[in-house]
Amino acid sequence: MSDRFQRHKQPWTSDEIHKLQTLAAKGMGLKAIAKALTRSEESTQAQAKTLKLKIAKLR
Repeated sequence: MSDRFQRHKQPWTSDEIHKLQTLAAKGMGLKAIAKALTRSEESTQAQAKTLKLKIAKLR
């Protein structure tokens, strides 16, 4: 089994939330932010939505 989703359903720490806010503010894309946080894109997007953060739509 892949350890890619080892953190599945783990609560977000305040450090992760701060990092998410910082990276989103810098205009990073979802994929890059998720990788930096070692979180799935789905989890990252859901957390950003909860925090009402805008994540850049990079193509």
